[in-house]
Amino acid sequence: MKILFTLFVLAISLCSASQENTLEPKLKNIEWISGTWHGEAFGGITEEIWSEPSGGSMMATFKLINDDKVTFYEIEIIREIENSLILQLKHFDNTLKGWESKNETVDFPLKYITENKVVFEGMTFEKVSDQEMNVYVDIKENDTVETSKFNYKKKTEKPYKSFLEVKKADASPMIDGVADENIWQKTQWHPIDQLWLGKPYSSTDFEGRYKLTWTKDALYLLAEIKDDKLLDINQDPLTIWWDDDCLEIFIDEDNSGGEHQYNHNAFAYHVSLDGNVVDMSPEKIGKLYNSHVESKRTTKDNTSIWEVKILLFDDSYQEYQVNTPVELVTGKNIGFALAYCDNDNSEHRENFIGSVYVEGDDKNRGWIDANIFGTLKLIK
Repeated sequence: MKILFTLFVLAISLCSASQENTLEPKLKNIEWISGTWHGEAFGGITEEIWSEPSGGSMMATFKLINDDKVTFYEIEIIREIENSLILQLKHFDNTLKGWESKNETVDFPLKYITENKVVFEGMTFEKVSDQEMNVYVDIKENDTVETSKFNYKKKTEKPYKSFLEVKKADASPMIDGVADENIWQKTQWHPIDQLWLGKPYSSTDFEGRYKLTWTKDALYLLAEIKDDKLLDINQDPLTIWWDDDCLEIFIDEDNSGGEHQYNHNAFAYHVSLDGNVVDMSPEKIGKLYNSHVESKRTTKDNTSIWEVKILLFDDSYQEYQVNTPVELVTGKNIGFALAYCDNDNSEHRENFIGSVYVEGDDKNRGWIDANIFGTLKLIK
């Protein structure tokens, strides 16, 4: 069984290097491995932290946790040697007693490197994106070999900006568009006043503000939107949904930032006037996520009150599977931004107004880049 543990982050490559452009055997060509990675393996959860290249080597620590207890640790290095690379590792039990003898290491010489893959003799790391990699484990027992795939996601920290503390509610607000609960009376308004797209607008055309609260089950939003004309051109909720008047809620459950255009590292929920909720799916098409967001809008004259309940899902979310919402706790940080698509009478929306300042000329990046989100901290 020791070889099973040895190879759990390793793989036998099934592809020929001749089919891909190979790169020099230099650490600079595999530095994408650097970072903190989390995944699941052998009935538990894993954490593997790789340093950036320095001093001719990269170093990693690894641990496997089963039932909230460490099963074993590893120390790994990849170092440059004789115009090539070698990966070496040693195992330790949960009391840091070594599995190998004092001077013994488990060695894996390099075979080849491509742009998105590094293949050692007996192991492969495959880059899926800047935030995700796969490892393929070749497990040999007796005369039988099975290759297992493990998926790892990178944990990153983005700088805090537009930092807001969000008070917990004693009871869940009723989603009725009335907002008469006590928590809403005690909670501060925040503006929606950053022009992300379009020409400057007047206060008679648009004004927006919002409040937030939370329970262990969900994040709650109260938005007040003053819009002189509400427009819903496309009756099909999946047809150019961003050009209708709608509220857009950006959520990054772990505040990690990063790209989320066609994945669930973060969500960009478009809440339409009729309550349908749309985001871009990994299939690169719009999809309804009505089970994630419950809303009720009441409108009088030019003022609409939106009351919204938002379930949060982590980046392990998978389409067409049963996914469990994350339970919220005091001290949790969440990436968040709010915006409004305003269209008075045009083929395309005329303005896109957000809650956070975005640097640069291209401010319409929230649906792609979670780094532009602000940060919420949940407090009692």
